[in-house]
Amino acid sequence: MASLSGAFTPLARQLKHLGCAQCLRAFGSSAILEAGHNKWSKIRHDKAVKDAKKTAARSTFTKNIAFCSKLLGPDPNFNPQLAAAITAAKKGGVPKDKIEAAIARGQGRSSSGAALESLTLEAVLPPSIALIVDVETESKGRVLQDLSLMVKKANGSLGSSKFFFSRVGRVVFEKGESGLDVDQIMEDAIEAGAEDLENDQEGNIVVWTKPTGTAQVCQAIGPKFNLKMHSSDILWIANEDTKSKLDSSEELIKFTGLLEMLREYPDVQGVYSNVSRGSMSDEEWARIQENLDR
Repeated sequence: MASLSGAFTPLARQLKHLGCAQCLRAFGSSAILEAGHNKWSKIRHDKAVKDAKKTAARSTFTKNIAFCSKLLGPDPNFNPQLAAAITAAKKGGVPKDKIEAAIARGQGRSSSGAALESLTLEAVLPPSIALIVDVETESKGRVLQDLSLMVKKANGSLGSSKFFFSRVGRVVFEKGESGLDVDQIMEDAIEAGAEDLENDQEGNIVVWTKPTGTAQVCQAIGPKFNLKMHSSDILWIANEDTKSKLDSSEELIKFTGLLEMLREYPDVQGVYSNVSRGSMSDEEWARIQENLDR
């Protein structure tokens, strides 16, 4: 407080001279209040970022569990890939009920035993952002109503957006201790239906396939080369010529909020967009990426 009053001594004297004691008190405390507000905003922002990362990680775990359940059955005692996926999910803090729901989803039903239906929601948001949401649900009507309302609140509307994307399959194998690279498995992978192979930043082997080819690649490549599956997905990948930049703006705030709500919605299995980074901060871009499947 001493340093603050010292910094503004001429103004303080002027206010005192004018008899504005109340103005002086307000002036002297405003900076402190603002500093406290900024600190609290930063704490809330940091928590939001951590929560988004945790939600995205849990989504990856449960998707892998569902895929392994679908691939070789729901019993981990007879499905080692499922057992490994469950173990990884538990270490990642995924609750038991989420794990059980993912196993059931792999068998085409909800945790209550009801049959699940697949639904793809298409939407467009300003300025020219395309969105695709993959859903598995036992109530299409409820999901359509809920998600439509979310999109509307973000100033978006339901409408065709699939032409912005390509549908592809992706299988990621852990490199582990095998030392294998893409060249050593390429011939077998192509024979199994692979369309492209690459190494990611961690050295894992990424195999790209047609949407219907992921299971065949997993069964053909994993056991033969003793590779542990890291993940398997069927994705919507935005075409390069259709990507749309988004800058820091009111649209960015609403779009980020929409992504976070979609990620939290229990029936949503995947969220995809053609958004690309415009003029925005690293933190703003990170929040978008953490809530998109890619």
